[in-house]
Amino acid sequence: MNDMDKIRERLASLQPSRLELIDDSHLHAGHAGARSGGGHYRLTIVSTAFDGKNTLARHRLVYDALGELMHKEIHALAIQASSPSEI
Repeated sequence: MNDMDKIRERLASLQPSRLELIDDSHLHAGHAGARSGGGHYRLTIVSTAFDGKNTLARHRLVYDALGELMHKEIHALAIQASSPSEI
């Protein structure tokens, strides 16, 4: 299973109605995080888990779902998290 699959699998716990994950690692070749193996990703996720939560709380939910992946496999993650009512 590659890192993108691992990320998607972990985020499934948030029961997203939309999940778009883009690997931007190639744009950061030579960057310290890229040398250590951590990828750079952009995430767009829509879930009812985000209803009534502010941006910080939404990001914490994502980080909690990803767990230890945030320590090695993921060096940078840009997150756009929305509830279905906001779309």
